[in-house]
Amino acid sequence: MGDNILKLPLATAGAMTERPISIAIVAMGGQGGGVLSGWIVQLAENAGWVAQSTSVPGVAQRTGATIYYIEMMPPAGGRPPILAQMPTPGDVDVVLASEFMEAGRSILRGIVTPERTTLIASSHRSFAISEKSAPGKGIADSGAVVDAIGVTARQQIVFNMDELATRNGSVISSAMFGALAGSRALPFDRDAYHAVIKQDGKGVAASLKAFDAAFERAAQPAPSADPVPVPSAPGLGVVPSSAADPRVAGLLDLLRTSLPQDAWAMAWAGLRKVVDYQDERYGREYLEILTRLYDIDRQVGGGSRGHDFTVTAAKHVANAMAYDDVIRVADLKTRPGRRSRIVREVGVGSHQVLTTTEFMHPRMEEMAGLLPAGLGRWLKRRNALYAWLDRRVNKGRRVRTYSPVWFLVLHTLGGMRWLRRRSLRHAEEVAHRDAWLGCAGDLVREDYALGVEVLKCRRLVKGYSDTHARGLSKFDTVVAEIRRLAHRDDAADWARRLRETAIKDGEGGDLDGLIRTIRSFC
Repeated sequence: MGDNILKLPLATAGAMTERPISIAIVAMGGQGGGVLSGWIVQLAENAGWVAQSTSVPGVAQRTGATIYYIEMMPPAGGRPPILAQMPTPGDVDVVLASEFMEAGRSILRGIVTPERTTLIASSHRSFAISEKSAPGKGIADSGAVVDAIGVTARQQIVFNMDELATRNGSVISSAMFGALAGSRALPFDRDAYHAVIKQDGKGVAASLKAFDAAFERAAQPAPSADPVPVPSAPGLGVVPSSAADPRVAGLLDLLRTSLPQDAWAMAWAGLRKVVDYQDERYGREYLEILTRLYDIDRQVGGGSRGHDFTVTAAKHVANAMAYDDVIRVADLKTRPGRRSRIVREVGVGSHQVLTTTEFMHPRMEEMAGLLPAGLGRWLKRRNALYAWLDRRVNKGRRVRTYSPVWFLVLHTLGGMRWLRRRSLRHAEEVAHRDAWLGCAGDLVREDYALGVEVLKCRRLVKGYSDTHARGLSKFDTVVAEIRRLAHRDDAADWARRLRETAIKDGEGGDLDGLIRTIRSFC
């Protein structure tokens, strides 16, 4: 049958023409990707070239980046070229990434290739929502991207363009434009780039300053990539001899006399957290809880293990006591330093006005949790009334945090710490905390490592509203399974596996599957 196929001569219509220069930009919202794309198009058009740009928008809140794609070439014989609208793997000359992991995603998409691509990327990190919301350590491995860049890009220019731009009073798009010029990947001189920035007419002086700094950095004979910072937990520091905060100063002696030195640094960090969350009396309660746990630790010979049980408790008990409730959320959103931080991160100029709109979705569960414990329990038993109230409360709201009315509402809520200890939510948190610590205390007497693993299970509980409820459900499930297998010699190993699987559940973890496996032999 193949011999009967009609074969027509397909001679070329003419000589091959020069291919266009193709550039892909991956940038997050607010980082000026559109401005940078426009500058590059203007650069080409100023030189008499034909250029075209397209974009595929990502989604908000750092869960995706917008991809801008540009093709450019001089017209041949007076005929405009036909340019593509999307990057083709293996056919992109320059990739500019406004954040380091976006460079990694560009590599995964196949648009960075060793034969052709110059990769220009900022080495700073902006964490994705999935990294921030993971119950455990969810930060992506930057080292894998470092290794990949070394073998997938023809030329690499990597340094902290965000920091450079901020230092020069501009935004990252200016620094990326300068790095592009310094790379010599495009056949235009430095003055042509300057002309584009001046033509734009906005923030010219600052943009030129950042551009020139990035140009010099990228144009070095052999620019070495800046080391990519690996996020790590902040150091605990040394316990001071005295504290400036009078609320914790009086508790320092109690910390030193009631706890082993191994636990001082962690307990000091925890003490400051719970006092900031509530008050000095709450800090004293925290130390009293740790003292009781230390007594158990001492009885089971924890000194030979560096008092690991007490140190672990110092961390996780503080997190359990500083749970997120309505009061906490409102307090954090109206603290003076928060607005200053937002202004700094967004880069608000002196001539600009900042407003913030936040999405809040309280449930009746949170509202009932604010009530005195007896009243809250009474209300939750009235199913019809509770459901009627929930239909009116359980709605998404867009709140302008710094408008006079909403700021007053949130500030008033944040100041209601005096109500917390009598609230239903606090009673529920204390009951759950006592059950957890009781379980850990019982198990550590039989298996020291297992008791420590139970304390670490508190990592599963975090967040607010639905996030907190899901974490609490996983916590209860894991602890119940740990009790089931506590008699085994390898119980601590299984407990660790249960906890880590629960942390990753839904993203590479199968908690239900692991529980079925455990129940098959236990």
